[in-house]
Amino acid sequence: MTLPLLFLVILGLTLVGFYLGRSRALAMAGGKARNLHSLPGFYGWYVVVWCGLPALLLFGFWIALEDSVIRNLVVAELPQAMRELPADRLGLIISDIRNMAYGNIPLSKADDVTRPIVDHYISLRQLGTSSLWVVAISICMAGILWGRSRLSPEFRARNRVESIANILLIVSSTIAVMTTVGIVLSLIFEALRFFAAVSPLEFLFGLTWSPQMAIRADQVGSSGAFGAVPLFTGTLLIAAIAMLVAVPVGLMAAVYMAEYAGPRLRAWAKPALEVLAGIPTVVYGFFAALTVAPAVRLAGEGIGLEVASQSALAAGLVMGIMIIPFVSSLSDDVINAVPQSLRDGSYALGSTQSETVKRVILPAALPGIAASVILAFSRALGETMIVVMAAGLAANLTANPLAAVSTVTVHIATLLVGDQEFDSPKTLAAFALGLVLFAVTLSLNIVALRIVKKYREQYD
Repeated sequence: MTLPLLFLVILGLTLVGFYLGRSRALAMAGGKARNLHSLPGFYGWYVVVWCGLPALLLFGFWIALEDSVIRNLVVAELPQAMRELPADRLGLIISDIRNMAYGNIPLSKADDVTRPIVDHYISLRQLGTSSLWVVAISICMAGILWGRSRLSPEFRARNRVESIANILLIVSSTIAVMTTVGIVLSLIFEALRFFAAVSPLEFLFGLTWSPQMAIRADQVGSSGAFGAVPLFTGTLLIAAIAMLVAVPVGLMAAVYMAEYAGPRLRAWAKPALEVLAGIPTVVYGFFAALTVAPAVRLAGEGIGLEVASQSALAAGLVMGIMIIPFVSSLSDDVINAVPQSLRDGSYALGSTQSETVKRVILPAALPGIAASVILAFSRALGETMIVVMAAGLAANLTANPLAAVSTVTVHIATLLVGDQEFDSPKTLAAFALGLVLFAVTLSLNIVALRIVKKYREQYD
């Protein structure tokens, strides 16, 4: 009896509850749906609410709390000598016990003291899973019986179901908002700890980035340099190159598919173009490192230019290819949403198709096009793998696209790799970089909203 199987059983019981509720409602109405207050499907959904929702909530809570509950029970049964160990040492022991219980570490490596604890951990997991099976199935069956007993031809099933759906939507929206607030607060609090050790002026305007902090004060380089201007410059340079590739190509592709391509060509061209958005970024990174970067270097050397083996130009070109669908797909949808009456009016005045596109359709679609460009730019700012593999890790302050540079996201990932203690400026610098990146992205979204509002008033 596994948890995935239990999840499938709960879904199966909810499906059974839906058909039982629907069939009972029709039976009470003599097989005539017009005798019911609501459509028959709403009666089925009402039973589903009582059958599936409580069981799925219980299932979710157990998935979230299982590890901590079993851990606390296991710790309470440990010998006194183990419980008195330091927290980090005790955590390692519990982690090893958990890995043995889940089969990640062979049980043969357990000693005479650890083996009974592992067996106890396994028994607790089995007991918890069995109990969850019994309780969840009981809830489902009781929900089916209770929901069906409430049904009658005059029962307002639609009102009840829609009220519950409204509550779920409100809860989901609240979770999304609170998650955003939590992310922002975590960035702010950790960034404030960083700025308590490093001056904000040095961070925002310093020209040298070398966050390597020494362990001992007498080591060479014990005071790191946290000037993030090279990272900001590299981020903007690569993003600008990517936008120079993505915006013209994506916009022209959108105009062609929306205004010039036939239905058959559009039917396969648009999905084929959108495949680019589904390719993993690490694949783009391989393509940039193994194909584009050497080609850029050879082309530059052929005309007498000095090109680094890892360059901003190579990363920007591949990143631009990656974000073409963000511009083309959204712009295509926006262009197709322009009212046909605007096109007809332009043609009636004697405009050609190209004049109509330039002077009527594109201005009318400008809010959506601006939103797609902003989305693509935000995507370019947040890319990591392509930059790591094609532009390198060197935080160089340069505007030369043929040189190796690095970006904010790359160094956020670099600073948080491995086991880190969040009490040094080196690690906390990642949160300061993340806060700056968040502020920049938020500013871009505000600008996009202002553009949309301005032109929407003009063309609505």
